[in-house]
Parts: sequence; C-alpha cells; structure tokens
Amino acid sequence: MRTLQTAALFASAGGAALMAGLFCAFAYAVMPGLSRSDDQAFVRSMQNINGVIINGWFLIPFLAPLPLLVLATVLAARGDSPGTLPWIAAALVLHGLAFLVTGTRNVPLNEALGKVGKDSTPDQLGSARAAFEAPWARWNIVRAALHTASLGALLPAIHLHGAAVGS
Repeated sequence: MRTLQTAALFASAGGAALMAGLFCAFAYAVMPGLSRSDDQAFVRSMQNINGVIINGWFLIPFLAPLPLLVLATVLAARGDSPGTLPWIAAALVLHGLAFLVTGTRNVPLNEALGKVGKDSTPDQLGSARAAFEAPWARWNIVRAALHTASLGALLPAIHLHGAAVGS
C-alpha cells in the first residue's frame, strides 16, 4: 500500500504543479498580454484558447489529483505514514476548492464569452469583454493560489511519507 500511496502523492503533486503553473502563466503573461489587445482580438483569442484547452494534457493533471488525493487520504488514515494525514487532507481540500472555483466561476465566464458571435458589433464585443476580463482574471488568480497551496501541502506529506517508508 505504501507504493500506491507514494504514486498517488507524486502524481497529485505533479498535477497540482502543472495546474499552478498554467494558471500562474495566465495571471502573469497571458491575460496581461491580451489586455493590450482590442476587444475583438481579446474575445476571439480567449474563445480560441477555451476551444482548445479541454484536452488530455489539461484534463489529466486537472482531474486526476482529486481521486488520487482521496486514495492517499484513506491510506494515510490507516496510519501507514505518520504525520501525513493533515497535509494530504489539506491538499485535497485546496485542490477541491480550486476545482470548484474553476467550475463555478471561470467555466461559466468562458461559456458566456463563447456565445459572442463573429458578427458582434464593437459595442457587443466591448460589453462581453468587460463582463469577462476582470472577474475571470481575479478567479484565475484564486485558483492559481489554491493549486500552489495544494502543492505546498503535498511537499511535507511526501517528505513525511518518505521518512516513514524509509524507517
């Protein structure tokens, strides 16, 4: 069971790291770069990004950590790795919150922006952008911080687990 827990912890940490990196990159590069664009370029660019991001390269590190962290929590609760349970549980809660933010905040904004047609007027594009840009960027920073914190909680869990396995 320790090998299974080790794999779950490392895979979850990898997923948290990839998600934190992706969402941080949006916060410090993508969104500031797009903010320099006109309304049409901004809306079309985000629509294009949203159209391609749902793929295995995104979904695996985004979805897989949740069940893996549940598994790691159950295994830690059995007492195989003393001291890891609070860290793993914290990582699970943080990752779950990030997942919730994505699903309840960013995704609905993406879907609303996706409904903006190619024949939209400049005023419609401006309104769509105004309704999207600031809230999406704000919630993106929240989920980046949550994934980063989840990774931060996994690092001591991995250390403690490794110490327990080695003893």
